[in-house]
Amino acid sequence: MKKSKVKTAVLPVGLPVRVIFAAAAILLALLAIPHAGHAQGIVRGAQEGSYEGNRIAGPVGGVVGGAVGAGVGGAMGAVKGVFGIPNGGYRRCRGYYNRHGHFRCYR
Repeated sequence: MKKSKVKTAVLPVGLPVRVIFAAAAILLALLAIPHAGHAQGIVRGAQEGSYEGNRIAGPVGGVVGGAVGAGVGGAMGAVKGVFGIPNGGYRRCRGYYNRHGHFRCYR
């Protein structure tokens, strides 16, 4: 009969430095969430969605509109942030509409 020697692992007494740095990074990321959310349109989308939902369908519509507005506002803000699209739209020039309804820049 063979006797196997099994050794158990011993955990260190103190926390490793990597765990402390990981916890600090997670804490800083959680503190930065409100600013990133506001910058990507989540807050404004939720405000406008809840206002329009409440105006049209009452309190239940306000709750649903706020949730949907936050989702759409966050998604559009993220897409614009990834592609580098400015918030003001794609027309960054002065111009006019011709008689056919097309916008023309003065340049």
